[in-house]
Amino acid sequence: MRKIEHPQLDSKRSKIIDRLVTNGIFKINGKQLYELSFYELMKHYTTKTN
Repeated sequence: MRKIEHPQLDSKRSKIIDRLVTNGIFKINGKQLYELSFYELMKHYTTKTN
């Protein structure tokens, strides 16, 4: 199966990963941030920042 690229979504995902790393978060549930889906990153980011 071929991965479909979404440049705008990839950019947002990178920004969220950068913000989490800035806050000292490098892993979520034992997985590296780059291994997680956009949804999982957003879920963790919004619950931790609020």
